[in-house]
Amino acid sequence: MENGVYASLDIGTTSIKVIVAEVLNNQMNVIGVGSERSKGLNKGMIVDIDETSQAITAAVQQAEEKSGLKIEELIVGIPANGVDIIPFNGYIQIDHNSQEISDVDVEKVINETCLNHIPSDKEMISVMVEEFLVDGFDEIKDPRGMVGERLEIYGTVLAVPKSIVHNIKKCVREAGYVIQDLIIQPQAMSHLVLSEDERQFGAVQIDMGGGQTTASALHDHQLKYMHVEQQGGEFVTKDISMVLNTSTANAESLKREVGYALSSNLESDQTIHVDIVGQKEPIKVKETYIAEIIEARIEQIFELLKEDLDKIGALSLPGGVKLTGGAAAIPGVRELAEEIFDVQVDVYIPDFMGVRYPSFTNAISLTYYEGKLDGIQKLINKICLSGHQFNQHETTQSTHGNTASSTSSHQDETYVQTSEPSNGPSFTEKVKNFFSTFFD
Repeated sequence: MENGVYASLDIGTTSIKVIVAEVLNNQMNVIGVGSERSKGLNKGMIVDIDETSQAITAAVQQAEEKSGLKIEELIVGIPANGVDIIPFNGYIQIDHNSQEISDVDVEKVINETCLNHIPSDKEMISVMVEEFLVDGFDEIKDPRGMVGERLEIYGTVLAVPKSIVHNIKKCVREAGYVIQDLIIQPQAMSHLVLSEDERQFGAVQIDMGGGQTTASALHDHQLKYMHVEQQGGEFVTKDISMVLNTSTANAESLKREVGYALSSNLESDQTIHVDIVGQKEPIKVKETYIAEIIEARIEQIFELLKEDLDKIGALSLPGGVKLTGGAAAIPGVRELAEEIFDVQVDVYIPDFMGVRYPSFTNAISLTYYEGKLDGIQKLINKICLSGHQFNQHETTQSTHGNTASSTSSHQDETYVQTSEPSNGPSFTEKVKNFFSTFFD
């Protein structure tokens, strides 16, 4: 990891979190934390720019007070909502005299090949490079400094709806901060939650947030699939509140204090007093009854995720399932997940002082991911961050005679088209076709 101080911003449905972490001698330590109740968000999406900006400012100020540092730049997480995962490949000719590949050439091959595959309503956020080729020599991770006439690239581009990117950028800017990097949250999380072998051989990670639950699958160090279910821990709280006729605050306390996700594992005679709206005296409620309420909602979330993951065979990946996020802290969630998914399930809890809670996984993973970036990936991220500035030049660039790009296979072409209306194969069939290459 590169020495330095990193500040991350996780804009969640229930809370906005800021982490300040210092990397020294390949060790990362959290030196500042800010957490502010979210305002202006619904189901992971920003619905009020001003309220969200104010909450960001408050969270950053908390982190500044605890770290004793002034924060000017933020590593910002992007949710997985509406993300297209688009395989691509292409090449350029090295047309300068020295033929030594430079940053400019890498930027050119990325912009002139990736942009051709991005739908008009999406924006390039991340490029995951599988390999570069120089004059046909493959498996090159960083071609800079090499000499050649032809530079090829194979990889995957992650494209996000422009509206999501615009709203996040506007909120951060109005809060008075500069975006150092934009990172898709499951991409950053995978480097913290999964081991090297799990990213290589394949695993599923599930982030149980407040407003939504995100499942993603990785194989060969690449994000292959993401799915967002618009239910999360906040829905569990609302269920308790509605069923017991108690306030949302009381329901949240019950979830945290006696909540359990597997009612069959509890003793049936344990009770707790619950304040009921419209009644002067609290009533006794069995803890198993509260557990049944919690179990019903989480089971529904898991069943919906399983249905989607089964369609593409993701649960057959050898790494099993890793759970994290705030709702993953509810006792019994892991056991319930194992019953439903029928694979090994582990709960990931960050192992950093001050943030040893699953709800901080997203925020801490952003700093961890940024600290581990190598030189070529930093350059690629920088190109992606400024990529929207190149959209207006796309027509001009694509007419250059020394440029060509194409998807790597018919399967890739099918997957690229998933965001566009079509009378052809269904979305599920297209994704299944793409995912079938996992073990090739």
